[in-house]
Amino acid sequence: MRNFVLTLALVLFMLVGLAQVDTQPVNGQFITNTPSSSTAQPTSGAPGDATAAPTQSSSGGGLFATNTPEGPTNTPTLVPSATLTPTATETASNTPTITPTPTDTPSPTPTPVGPYSYPEGVNPLTGLPYPDEAAQSRRNMIVKISNYPPIVRPQYGINSADIVYEYEAEGGVTRFAAIFRSQSPGRVGSIRSGRLMDMELSTMYRALLAYSGTSEPIQQLFLGEGFFDYQLLSPSIGHGCEDTGFCRDESLREKGYPFEHTLFGDTDKMWETATRQGANTGWQARGFAFSDTPNPDGSPAEDIFINWYGQTDARWQYDEATGRYLRYTDSVPHLDAATGEQLWVDNVVVIVVPHERRPDLFPPGASYESLEIQLWDQNYAYVARDGEFWQGFWRRENREPGTALQLLYGNNIPIMLKPGRTWIEVVRGFGDVTISEQQADMVATATIMAQTPSPTPIDLPSHD
Repeated sequence: MRNFVLTLALVLFMLVGLAQVDTQPVNGQFITNTPSSSTAQPTSGAPGDATAAPTQSSSGGGLFATNTPEGPTNTPTLVPSATLTPTATETASNTPTITPTPTDTPSPTPTPVGPYSYPEGVNPLTGLPYPDEAAQSRRNMIVKISNYPPIVRPQYGINSADIVYEYEAEGGVTRFAAIFRSQSPGRVGSIRSGRLMDMELSTMYRALLAYSGTSEPIQQLFLGEGFFDYQLLSPSIGHGCEDTGFCRDESLREKGYPFEHTLFGDTDKMWETATRQGANTGWQARGFAFSDTPNPDGSPAEDIFINWYGQTDARWQYDEATGRYLRYTDSVPHLDAATGEQLWVDNVVVIVVPHERRPDLFPPGASYESLEIQLWDQNYAYVARDGEFWQGFWRRENREPGTALQLLYGNNIPIMLKPGRTWIEVVRGFGDVTISEQQADMVATATIMAQTPSPTPIDLPSHD
């Protein structure tokens, strides 16, 4: 009986003990390390204005919803998980006072240098400060300069231009549209005739247009409503040698130069004439973006060769000593007659642009016609600087004055030009362009070319 009572008491004691055990949930690492469904996840730092590739516009020139090269994006920043902070244990000794360490004041965010805004005093054509007040206050000026036949080389003043467009005048023969603002070289030329594309360039850069003359239908377009605003500089509208600086070099006539290759201009007098006409306002033209640091992931571009059907060619070779590209034409160094220096630029841009023949601008049976280079909307582009190149697109957002050429990736991130001078080669397709990692031996090539007859231009009726 006694044993039964002891056993019963032991059982009752164990039951009471179990009833007092804490049954609350465990607070510990598994709960704090498990993200809830409402926790925000890390996101990419891509620019807010990055969009899809350029799309078809209402004017019909858009493209490339797929297979478009995209620019770099920022590396995502990971947000660290919260951790428990241990509680410090009191000690008997005194805790030393920590002296705050001074930190550097954050640097201000650099002012964007294009494509939409530029710092005060910076030339949107070059991304560099205007050299003086005169350059800042005057207007961009386009001068049409001959590049064919070879007798016109070397030309005057080209290395003083901020931007040069080289495009086909007719039949594989190219001409230069040199845009001046930072420098006034004085003598420029020889000066040749205007073309349809000059209307686009003048509008894009809000520029004066200096040319020798042009065909009657094109001249009427130049003087027509919607384009003419006293920005034209030309003997064809009465500008002469004494007042505007359009002068014939008679010494060249004595050397056998054709008459059309003997006209030169004076940039100082041209700007003075524009001032008298009330047309010398220092307009800006937005478009290019500039940075001392190139975009990442460029490909080697030591040698860039463009061939216009065997009639004219251009070669640019990178000079590591100066960080510039040097120009060769028809396999020989292309010089500036004003200085004897080889033509050079900081950036070489190649753009693909549709070319359309326009005989409809002339009366039936006329022996002339014009070539319409449709520099609007968007298309492919190569951009070369610092011995590397990037493939992307050029875009002209609209045909309003001051909306100039942009260079960008398919996600609208700008391709950054090197601050400085830029040469833009206008081609029908990239099949006419070769970009190489190795430079051609121009000394050997020049020796061979010197023994080869010059090609005859393709028979495409045109005018001066």
